[in-house]
Amino acid sequence: MNAAAATPACVLVFSGSDPSGGAGLQADITAIAALGGHPLSVVTVLTVQDNQRVFGVHPVAADLVRQQAQALVDRIDISAVKLGIVGNRANAEAIADVIRELRSRQPDLPVVFDPVLATGGGDSLASEDPVAALAPLFELATVITPNRIEADRLCGAQIGPEQQAALLLERGCRHALLKGGHGPEPDEVVNRWISRDRQRNWRWPRLPGEFHGSGCTLAAALSALLAQGMDMEPAIDAAQTYCQQTLAASYAIAAGQRIPSRTLPFLKLRG
Repeated sequence: MNAAAATPACVLVFSGSDPSGGAGLQADITAIAALGGHPLSVVTVLTVQDNQRVFGVHPVAADLVRQQAQALVDRIDISAVKLGIVGNRANAEAIADVIRELRSRQPDLPVVFDPVLATGGGDSLASEDPVAALAPLFELATVITPNRIEADRLCGAQIGPEQQAALLLERGCRHALLKGGHGPEPDEVVNRWISRDRQRNWRWPRLPGEFHGSGCTLAAALSALLAQGMDMEPAIDAAQTYCQQTLAASYAIAAGQRIPSRTLPFLKLRG
């Protein structure tokens, strides 16, 4: 008789549901599971979308967000938190309360904050001023992972990525990973990690086509790796490797943005 499998590290995910299965909770669940974690999913927003366009965004009531999370944290050990689309300020405050409760037990609990404000196709997913709506979460983020469009909205487009990262650190985030998928470089993607005492750039070949849920994939992968005890720099490196491989193996479900292939068995991230 085989011994029972070890309990995987659990990642508490706050994110929106994407009916196309390409982004949001559906992307988070598959990426976290693929990297050996167990996703616990709290729905913050219901969306009406396909793999190319968003037609509606409907935040879940803050009390229901809190109830979903509380049922999990009262019973299950949480090893990391991953934040996607929040929906509104009320939901952000409810999520912040849950994180503070968890941090009272686990002061070093990793929190990966992907401040989703728009789809890869440019459709807005924010109904309020983004800085005001997300303000309760900045100081709780271990690492924030905006793309260029999100960083411009959160910090202003008139300053460069290093200054944007510095502003996010001033707001309380411990690390900033600025994703370069929407950057100006035609042949490569430059991702910039900046913390208070360390920084590093990664350069990846820019793959042809457009992808639905690439940012969710990267942030979810990072949360799974941090949940399993990896240090920040190697976790960021490994999460990018995983994300790049899922994009290279992406597939189409219809015309438009492609879906990252998150469950490939051959992915190798270490050693």
